[in-house]
Order: sequence, then C-alpha cells, then structure tokens
Amino acid sequence: MIGKYRFSTLLKLLVAVVAVVFLAACGESSESESSANNSQYDFVAGQESDIQLTIVAGSENEILEPMLTQYAEEQDIGIAVDYLGSLDIMRLLQSGEVGYDAVWPASTIWLTVGDDHSLLKHAQSTSLTPIIFGVKQSLAEELGFTEGDVYTEDIIQAINDGELKFAMTSATQSNSGASAYLGFLTALAGGDGTLTEETLADEQVQQAITELLSGVERSSGSSNWLVDLFVTGNYDAMVNYETLIIQANQQLADQGKEELYAVYPVDGLSMADSPLAYVDNGEESDAEQEETFLAFQEFLLSDETQDFIEQTGRRSAMGTVRDSNRQVFDASLGFDLDTVINPIRFPSAAVIQQSLNLYQTQFKKPALTVYVLDYSGSMSGDGIEQMQAALEQVLVPENAEQHLLLGTNQDKTHVVPFEDGVMDILDASGNSQEMTTLYEEVMEIDSGGGTAMYEGIDAALTLLDQEYGADLANYTPAIVVLTDGRPNGAMNFDDLEARYQEMGRDIPIFSILFASSEEEKMEELANLTNARVFDGRGDLINAFKQVKGYN
Repeated sequence: MIGKYRFSTLLKLLVAVVAVVFLAACGESSESESSANNSQYDFVAGQESDIQLTIVAGSENEILEPMLTQYAEEQDIGIAVDYLGSLDIMRLLQSGEVGYDAVWPASTIWLTVGDDHSLLKHAQSTSLTPIIFGVKQSLAEELGFTEGDVYTEDIIQAINDGELKFAMTSATQSNSGASAYLGFLTALAGGDGTLTEETLADEQVQQAITELLSGVERSSGSSNWLVDLFVTGNYDAMVNYETLIIQANQQLADQGKEELYAVYPVDGLSMADSPLAYVDNGEESDAEQEETFLAFQEFLLSDETQDFIEQTGRRSAMGTVRDSNRQVFDASLGFDLDTVINPIRFPSAAVIQQSLNLYQTQFKKPALTVYVLDYSGSMSGDGIEQMQAALEQVLVPENAEQHLLLGTNQDKTHVVPFEDGVMDILDASGNSQEMTTLYEEVMEIDSGGGTAMYEGIDAALTLLDQEYGADLANYTPAIVVLTDGRPNGAMNFDDLEARYQEMGRDIPIFSILFASSEEEKMEELANLTNARVFDGRGDLINAFKQVKGYN
C-alpha cells in the first residue's frame, strides 16, 4: 500500500526505491536509467523475462517508476518503458509503426495530431498539471507577479524592459515547450480564444510572440533536464510543468537556494493531461494483451494510485487534490489549487503543425551552433561515414525540416574540424542553400592525425567571443563536440576550463559519445558548462537530432 508522505520525504523515498532497483539490476546509463541488466528498454519493472506490457512514455513519467515497480511485482509480470519526448511519440504514431502496447505522452493533443492510422483506443487521462512560469520569488515580487492576475502581455513587457529572461524547452521537441508556446499564441491572438491560420499570419501576433521568445536564454529538449539545468545553473525563471516547478523547489530548498514563485498566465494557460492509450494492431491474438493494458490503466486510475500521483505534485485525473496532499502545493510560493483553471482550447492538427513550423523557422531566437568534429585517423572509414550521415540530417535543409529542426533565416552555423590541430573553420548563415553548401564542404574533409579536441573547442569559444561579442545575447548559442577517442593535443581540460571561465559567457558545450570516446571527459565538459552528454554509440543520427533540440 502506498502511504502518505510529505513531499520532501516522498522524493527521498522515490530516489531510494529507484536506486535500489537500479543497483539490484546493475542497469546501464542511457537517455534515462535502466533498472534491468542489458535491457533493451530504458526501464523495466518486475519480471524482465516475462514482459507483458511495453509502453513508450514521456520522460516526466520517470518519477512514477516506483509505482510501476510495485504493480509489476504484485501482478508477477514485467512492464517495460522507453522514454521519448511527446512530439517524438506523435511522430511515431504518424509513422504507423509504433512497436509498443501503449503510449503515454504528456498531452492528448499529440495523440490527436499523431494517430493518422487510427491505432489507439481506450485513451484516458491519468493526471493533470498546468504549464506555468516559475520565477524566483524576489523577482516575481519586483515584477508585481505576486499581486493579482498575470497576463501574457505582462510577461512580454517584463522581457522588453530587460527585467525577465527564462529557460524553456523547445516547442518542437517537448510538450511543455509546445503547450506553453501554443498558450502564448492563443493569448496573443485574442478573439474567441481559438488559434487559426489567419491569426498566425497576423503581423502583430508574430511580432509579439517573437518578443516573448526573445526572453528565452536557455533551451532544452527535455522538461526533466530543464529542472537539472535550472537547479545547477544561475537562472531567474523557467517555463515548465507545475509538478516539475514543485520538484525544482524541493531541490533548491535542499541546497539553500531561492525558490520559484508559481505564475499562471490567465489568458494563455495550457494543461498536460498525461493520457494512456492502447495501441490496437487489429489482431485477435492481442485480446489478452488488451486485458493486461486495461488492468494496468484501472490501477493508475484507482484512488490509491491517484493519491500517490498527487504526492508527486500532479493533480488527479479529475483535476483535484485531496486535502491530505495540499501541503505539496505551497500556497506561499503561489501554487494555487483554489482558482478554477480555464486552459486554452488547442487548435486543429493543421494549425498546430503550422504553429510548430513557424516557431522553428521564424519566431524563436536564432540558433548559433558550432560543431567541433573529430577528423583524426581513428575516424577514417566507418566513423567518418556515420558522422557524415548524421550531419546530412541536421544540416541539409530538406532533411532538417522533416524532423522540425530547420532553423530560422538568421541562424548561424559553423563547423570546426580538428585532428592534430584545428583544420579550418567553415560557416553558413540562414536555413537554405548555404547549409547545403556547408554540408558539401564537410563531405570533402579527409581524416588523419591526432585528437586535439580541446584545441577545437577553444577555437569555437574564440570564434563566439570575438566574432559575436555583445551580439551573442541575440542568439541561442551551443557548441556540439563529437570525438571517438582520447584527447591528446597540447591543451588539457584545466587549460580549457580556465579559458571558459575567463570568457564569463553562458555557452553550453554538448558532447556526443561515439565509438571509444571517453565518457568521463565528456561529462567534465557538460558539468563545466551546464550542458549534457548524448550517447551516439548506438544511433549517431538520433544523437545529432536530439542535441539540436537544445538550441
């Protein structure tokens, strides 16, 4: 039986339970931790040898793993989970080849937009959480956000006055970013509250949403990782799920840092309803599988489980919170369970798709990306071929567009190839022919020599510092590093760390693991720059796609 705990105690319990499962199973680290040895899945609860239910879920459901473990053990079955962004789940549905028994994204809109092949049935919301602003309490007070209703125009005014910057997930990679963005657009469109193609074409709406998104100082492809970024970094605000703002506050309080005040934009609030749906393959043999799914869904919607879900900072599937769990939602920090939330009405699938395309190619802050790429001798042959295939997907415009990764016409892209030293610096602007030309130039580079990785990164930092200077704030910058081996140039990590700190700029250095690259070296770069490491050893193309979601 799931008992009732104060939230701080609950989080410690969740961490402890998950840690025990991980240690017992000797799981390997991946995009998310796996609880089973050598499992092909991100997480397995119960009997791995008897997996009876496979689920693809949004990463925000990771905190519910102890609950899944309990259920699987009670039923003496195995439940396997892979974590993907909600928009990736949408694309999986659109392909018609899902490969799982159930889908569990953050919002029903991705089922509506994605289920082109009518695969889904028995969809039920399992919890509710609004997407809100979390603003440092002192700043929220200065901005007047703690007094009465806050509207989207108030947020834009604070951004234009230079008083507010915030972190937010990418609207084309994560549900929290997409839902917040659609909420902003709906508020700015006014009218009857429904976003249309006509309102998207309105110049005033376009200018206002561009001004709002200019306030984004760090982007992320994951809502959970955005919390990690915020807690370890030095930022004033973020847009995220109410439940993750609550979890962030717990971590901030434990570290003695200032907590976030919950701000609910009353004219553009979106709600995530965490729907669980069965994937119907249309085969008679699936009847038993369907019964297994329905039993699990019934467990999720039971009073006992809903009580547990509330303790993690979510509202129940009915949108309510039991009196015994109200202390999780700290009213002194703005969390409001008493005001009736009127979330926006999401537009049609076609308008959502058009909105996402406009976000990526017109409205968001331009990306400034420097690829620091290993052309040492060990990369010759298969290594170079894999890297070129991955770059083809993110650099060539028609390929990038398919993955909602095509940038704006103001984007800046650079490639810094290295071997014994820096070989060259290649450049491209915008999102069209120059990018194709850049890719063609990359294809002509030959490999050979050593692995001067730190020299390559230093060249990228110098480029950003000297060429862009004060204009760097007008972009979302990122350095993306790929190497297959051990750095062996004259520079070492200490030299690079001193150089980075001397610059005093917030430039994330993302790394992609490949072949025999040293994970410890890559983690050092991530920890230094509030970035993360992506594992490209199994799927290099997907790793490059993922990292582009972070700028």
